[in-house]
Amino acid sequence: MSTFVFIYRSPKDYTPSSEAIDQWTAWFDQLGDNVVNRGDRVVGRSTLGGAPADTVLGGYSLVRADDLEAAVALAKGCPILEQSGGVEVGELAAPND
Repeated sequence: MSTFVFIYRSPKDYTPSSEAIDQWTAWFDQLGDNVVNRGDRVVGRSTLGGAPADTVLGGYSLVRADDLEAAVALAKGCPILEQSGGVEVGELAAPND
């Protein structure tokens, strides 16, 4: 299995409600042992270079999956997608790659 980073892109005015937090918790519970590190929510940010104009960096997680396709399938259940946000999925290189 490989490790993937999920980068969450939130709408600029997004503040998670208690219902949204419950949805995130349920999604992480559903991912089960695939979650390496739930990560953290971003509370301060600055952008250098190009970035999508309608979203901001919202947080990250580290997840294990067999391949990129499997990781994307896991990311499709992310609650931020229902809030006009997005998820970027990237495979992390092994330390010696």
